[in-house]
Amino acid sequence: MSDPAFLTIAEAAALIAAKKMSSTELVQACLARTEKLDSKLDAYITFTPDLALAAAKIADQEIARGAYRGPMHGIPIGLKDIFDTAGVRTTAHSRLLADRVPDKDAFAVTQLKAAGAIICGKLGTYEFAMGGPSFDVLGPPARNPWDPTRTTAGSSSGSGAAVAAGLCLGATGSDTAGSIRSPAAQCGLAGIKPTYGLVSRSGILPLAQSLDHAGPLCWTSHDAALMLQAMAGYDPDDPACAARAVPDCTAKLGESLRGKTIGVVSHFYEEDHIASDAVVGGIEAALVVYQQLGCRIVEVRLPSLRDFSAVGMVIMLAEAYAIHEKALASNPELYGENARDRLVMGAFVSGADYLQALRRRRELALEVHAAKAEVDVMLTATSPFTAPKLHEVPKWGFFENPSFSTPSNVTGLPAMAVCCGFTPEGLPLSIQLIGHAFDEQTVFQFGHAYEAATIWRGRRPPIALAA
Repeated sequence: MSDPAFLTIAEAAALIAAKKMSSTELVQACLARTEKLDSKLDAYITFTPDLALAAAKIADQEIARGAYRGPMHGIPIGLKDIFDTAGVRTTAHSRLLADRVPDKDAFAVTQLKAAGAIICGKLGTYEFAMGGPSFDVLGPPARNPWDPTRTTAGSSSGSGAAVAAGLCLGATGSDTAGSIRSPAAQCGLAGIKPTYGLVSRSGILPLAQSLDHAGPLCWTSHDAALMLQAMAGYDPDDPACAARAVPDCTAKLGESLRGKTIGVVSHFYEEDHIASDAVVGGIEAALVVYQQLGCRIVEVRLPSLRDFSAVGMVIMLAEAYAIHEKALASNPELYGENARDRLVMGAFVSGADYLQALRRRRELALEVHAAKAEVDVMLTATSPFTAPKLHEVPKWGFFENPSFSTPSNVTGLPAMAVCCGFTPEGLPLSIQLIGHAFDEQTVFQFGHAYEAATIWRGRRPPIALAA
């Protein structure tokens, strides 16, 4: 067996269940890799190796006596540092919360622990999931394992870096306008923003509560299904959480795609926000694979990407400012420049603006519902380009161009980034799969089928292989 840290969650779970590998061995491999690499990647904001080893030993004892909890039992993961953890600081990567230590876990963390997952620490984020990449906050920004001079994208930046480099097998993220899918795309991962309401946000520091989603970033679609299964569940403390049973996220993995229909939203990346040749080439090659798997490919036209982005931006700025208004007035110096300057823009959004955005949001959701009625999933770009140099990320880039991710936050539909190859320079490319509400099973089916038919999951970042 190669380095255990390069196992998928599914592979590691099979070995642990068969008692061919212990959780302690697996956790030690990830901790050792973190100690070697994290000084170059800055993935963690708070690393907790002692707590992880203690939890792994308990997991091994439980498994030895026959109390195996399922595929997440004994699996090392990291948490984006906006997920509350009892007794371990949760800072949102901000000096404002540098010493904040919650006394209760976030609901999703409680779910993961109940499934037996081992927490290795808290992973870096853009400040308050909004301002980054920044160098004037609590710690430096995470670096991309495929090229440490480049960004991971955000805001789940440490999560993307940690999973790609094998510092942990999975990580949590949050997604308000693409903050799971963007780092998944730039770091070559599978990252899913589930349907709004499937995963509780209780105990997760909010950015914009009507757009916020929580979900996993993992090496494969199969792993993301296993981790989402553990995270999801009804929580009465989150008023937006759906009171419905969590389906088996892995139920359709391995099923044939023959006769299935993909609706390609090509105008997003060919007209509304023109993507690079490399990105378009990756999408076209992926569609060929899906055709070979028996899929029918059709074009789907949605409202303009700029409509979704305008609606999402107004809602996000208004809701985020409402959360931060008091702290921005009393302690503006404790915010990094990026977060502060972006958040204060919400002060200029009027009540009328906000209500008009909510009305248009409903119209957009209905238009998307009608357009996707005859397809199993929609497919489009995740990002318009590969990861840029860390020091060259424009401060206002997200505000200047519409995002491919925002439509699924505005509508609440499940959407997953899947690695679809690499540029000649070795930078990951990504497709985005968008499903029907609460039909994550089909999204995972399409992601898993593509990964199984291609070679991309066999490739790891050079920096990780050299460690």
